[in-house]
Amino acid sequence: MIPNLDLRSIKPYGDQANDGMIQLSFTLPVPAGAKAREAAKTLIALMGFSDIQMVLSEDIGGDFTFFVVYAKTNKYVDYTSIKTLEVEIPKIVIEEINDKISKYLKRQVVIIGATIGSDAHTIGLDSILNMKGYHGDSGLERYKAFKVYNLGSQIPPLELVKKSREYKADVILVSQIVTQREIHIKQLTELVDILDAEKIRDKILLIVGGPRITHELAVELGYDAGFGAGTMPSDVAAYIADRILKKSS
Repeated sequence: MIPNLDLRSIKPYGDQANDGMIQLSFTLPVPAGAKAREAAKTLIALMGFSDIQMVLSEDIGGDFTFFVVYAKTNKYVDYTSIKTLEVEIPKIVIEEINDKISKYLKRQVVIIGATIGSDAHTIGLDSILNMKGYHGDSGLERYKAFKVYNLGSQIPPLELVKKSREYKADVILVSQIVTQREIHIKQLTELVDILDAEKIRDKILLIVGGPRITHELAVELGYDAGFGAGTMPSDVAAYIADRILKKSS
């Protein structure tokens, strides 16, 4: 932390502390040129920014112009007043997870994963579940402690619940990428409702992940945990192992 920094009035940091400098990038549906640049500057000024510097104005085709602008804000945030809800992830490595699950649970943890409803994107799901993992971080399939079923994309919530019964799943891991018109809220809520109706919600560790997912949103929708962008497979593995071991003790 920067010495003598007043956490009650934090501003963006550009060239120096609390100078309020921000970088903005956006597109306007107008042809590139002097008029487009002036329109962009006017828009930024209307947002309350000052000291506006146009650093990029680029024609991207189809009468669209892309801008990068530096500007200053006089707004600040009281960092001490910010409250967040975060997933508690213990520091447990793969070998420790395998040993503890084998010793205390004496069987593999069964994990079933899918993208649900209309969502056809499996990149995030695969990076967490598949053996190769992501950026050198092993996926859940590599853990001896876990038995993983990757159902892939566009699985109806009802079908996912049926499969969880069939495989006697301990964990359901859902990935949601598509979020237009809040469709992910509807689909995630539907899954929770079905689990409640089947009276098995309290028997399942329910996790959701995706670029626009927060832990706070997940808990609000009835999930045990939510993982957003930047989550590594080892984060999910450690969370699952910790929760399952605590539940079995």
